[in-house]
Amino acid sequence: MNARFLVLALLLAAGLLRAAEVLEDWPQFLGPRGDNTSRETGLLDTFPKAGPPVVWQRDIGTGYSAPSVRGGLLVLHHRVKDEEVVEAMHPATGKPAWRHAYPSRYQDPFGYNNGPRCSPLLTANRCYTFGAEGKLLCLELATGKLVWQRDTAKDFNVPEAFFGVGSTPILEGDRLIVMVGGQPSAGMVAFEAGTGKTLWQSVGKANWTGVTTLGWRTEAPYEWTGFEKLASYASPVAATMHGQRHIFCLMRQGLCSVNPTNGQVNFSRWFQSQANDSVNAMNPVVQGDTVLVSAAYYRSGAVLLRVKPDGKSFDEVWRDPARHPFDMADRDPVTGRWKIPALELHWNTPILLDGHLYAFSGRDEPDATFRCVEFKTGKVKWSRDERWQKSPPHGTQFPVYGRGSAILADGKLFVLGEAGLLGIFKPNSKQPEELARWQAPMLGYPTWAAPMLSHKRLYLRSEDKLVCLDLSR
Repeated sequence: MNARFLVLALLLAAGLLRAAEVLEDWPQFLGPRGDNTSRETGLLDTFPKAGPPVVWQRDIGTGYSAPSVRGGLLVLHHRVKDEEVVEAMHPATGKPAWRHAYPSRYQDPFGYNNGPRCSPLLTANRCYTFGAEGKLLCLELATGKLVWQRDTAKDFNVPEAFFGVGSTPILEGDRLIVMVGGQPSAGMVAFEAGTGKTLWQSVGKANWTGVTTLGWRTEAPYEWTGFEKLASYASPVAATMHGQRHIFCLMRQGLCSVNPTNGQVNFSRWFQSQANDSVNAMNPVVQGDTVLVSAAYYRSGAVLLRVKPDGKSFDEVWRDPARHPFDMADRDPVTGRWKIPALELHWNTPILLDGHLYAFSGRDEPDATFRCVEFKTGKVKWSRDERWQKSPPHGTQFPVYGRGSAILADGKLFVLGEAGLLGIFKPNSKQPEELARWQAPMLGYPTWAAPMLSHKRLYLRSEDKLVCLDLSR
């Protein structure tokens, strides 16, 4: 009798443990909260010798956009020949559910691939996508049927961007907030989510009639006045400070805060390198009444701002470099080398945990480091060299991470390097603590899309592969 009760107790305990495990969808860029974190539990602490089990993998079209998952569907936006394709599939198998395609003539002017850069945004019944040419679509999530579409490049007179459109929209109530980068005064646009109707447009130079801003060396450089606000590759971030709602937008010329209700600009802060051929690509990181931005171009570094209670002004908490980016005081008098800023974030957004940032810093492969930085001071707690050769051949694999992205889940950092190296780190502000690493043999350089985690499955995308791994413990 006692043995039977013991067995029953063990079964109940196992069931309770399973019931206590948390599973989440990943319905938008950088996860449910847009901060690279997941509340999922029961994930691997290390990798099996042969690596985590591969659930499925498949060839896909080109692009840099990460997939999204909601309600039993995974949605991928990719380029197949002369079409941009929004494709839904079953997350557990990779089998197709529906497909919506439309023509695309986009060609990257710098030789990168021609596919979409923005991740799908999924609600309970809608799928929003933003293509490389600025086509904004709303589809039925269940069927892929078109609900509405807008051609933002045409509707808002958008100057050509360096690498196409790459800022994923966000939802704020019934408003779809999009970094359009149009002119005049259409840097940020709010659309009615249900219909695509323009609700407001804001941010930028009111009398801008159109100029070339790519910064080709054969052209005279455009002289910024400080009022232009072109689109960047960072996505908007919504937050509440001092009881007021803000949409923080790190645009090509700097950080803006706008009121989501009417588009009124609360404040802006110039943040761009001294060179025209530079972009911003990390999402602002918000903590309390502070917001951090960083960039990797030409010693842009990072700055932490504290927003005042009026919501329309701010103080600098710290910035690095502390002076002009090329102030000679920041140069080593012996070696002549420039001091390396605390953070130079290119296309990854840092993870904030217990007052510390974990991120890949550096613009190019030969600059890459994985580091921990104290959020409130900008002090580097540790930095690990992840450098390798510049511009390696397509498909190269290499035993360092290079630049990369990470997800915080189950008390661990799941790190993906740009040549397909996958690692597990224990967050530790005193020293890097790597628990495991595995080179995904089906991935290679460049693997630049952000990793995505949902229901204990990790999805990794390179330029031409989509892989699903089982991370269950």
